[in-house]
Amino acid sequence: MGIAKKDLRINFRIRVKEIRVVGENGEQLGVLPTQEALKRAEEAGLDLVEVAPTAAPPVCRIMDYSKYKYEQEKKEKEAHKKQKVIHLKEVRFGPKIGEHDYQFKLRNLEEFLKRGDKVKVTMMFRGREMAHIDLGRKVLDRLSSDISAIGEIEESPKLEGRFLNMVIRAK
Repeated sequence: MGIAKKDLRINFRIRVKEIRVVGENGEQLGVLPTQEALKRAEEAGLDLVEVAPTAAPPVCRIMDYSKYKYEQEKKEKEAHKKQKVIHLKEVRFGPKIGEHDYQFKLRNLEEFLKRGDKVKVTMMFRGREMAHIDLGRKVLDRLSSDISAIGEIEESPKLEGRFLNMVIRAK
């Protein structure tokens, strides 16, 4: 409903003179004085819950508050389950990486992409390696062609200080 739990006012916490009342089965009871609506809710053994406080007059519903609260929590949990969390993993390379190291890191990167994570590929340059950024670009180009079947480049390689960064996401 988009209302925070703390904002809901029930029964005697409703301090408005007149409210629009919705019955327990969803029928419109019209605009009533708050005291009369409270009496009707009490007779039914239920609570008067303010569901739309910003309306003029505010809309209140006769219902079982604890059951309503339980339903809201259940909906929240269900919505939370459906959310897909995407993690950002990082794989670091050097411009003079050996073939075995390259293959090992490539397998890790593919594993991350298969899980649905994004991968930040970082090419680190140390000392005089900064003069050979082209070597690092060649490694990243090879990497992007090797993973083209399962991933695509979200951010192309860009130099930030001593690092050449690129972000890859799963297809």
